[in-house]
Amino acid sequence: MSEIILHHCHQARSVRSLWLLYEMDVPFTLVMHDFGKELRSDTYLAKHPLGRVPSLEIGNKVLFETGAITEYLCEKFDSPLGRKAGDPERMEWLQWLHYAETVAVHGATLTQQHIVIYEDKDRSPMVMKLEAKRLEKALEVLDEHLKGREFLLDDFSAVDISVGYSVFIAQYFVQIGQFASLSTWMARLQNREAFAKAMMSNGRAAIYQSKFYGIPD
Repeated sequence: MSEIILHHCHQARSVRSLWLLYEMDVPFTLVMHDFGKELRSDTYLAKHPLGRVPSLEIGNKVLFETGAITEYLCEKFDSPLGRKAGDPERMEWLQWLHYAETVAVHGATLTQQHIVIYEDKDRSPMVMKLEAKRLEKALEVLDEHLKGREFLLDDFSAVDISVGYSVFIAQYFVQIGQFASLSTWMARLQNREAFAKAMMSNGRAAIYQSKFYGIPD
């Protein structure tokens, strides 16, 4: 079997791939990086041309999109966390897998505004306000779907991981307590052993240093 190497930063999108690997109990090597300049070295850019995480080395090939990594690993290891072509839940599985990025794009913009941009003069309270509202709308869709359900599909699957990470980041910018079903689901995910392992810092700095980032006056 080809060795799997996952490149990861604490709290970054690569949590999705790390969490999935832990849930699948697949042997792999974890390489942790600091978020920032380390990812822009020539060595790392050869693995991910945008200098981001994750990148997943398997054999002599590299994958660096979380959705692609999720599909590939579920198929390669015939995991019950995936849904094969022809499965009654395949269509929904694909929809939620990609909806994870619909949620994440707003979280990424807010992360940029609150954290990546250092100078207050360069930040935009208007962008923060608009993106927080858009994020709330995306979470409303999930909250409505999760009413009366434990997971996004009939059972826990890889899409709970993908969307779960996006909602985890959303918590830094939106008060998700207003969404009862979503909050219960998120608490259920955070109680999973694999989630806790994926969120270990291993001595690396957290991207999110505050518990909540509100919109400045």
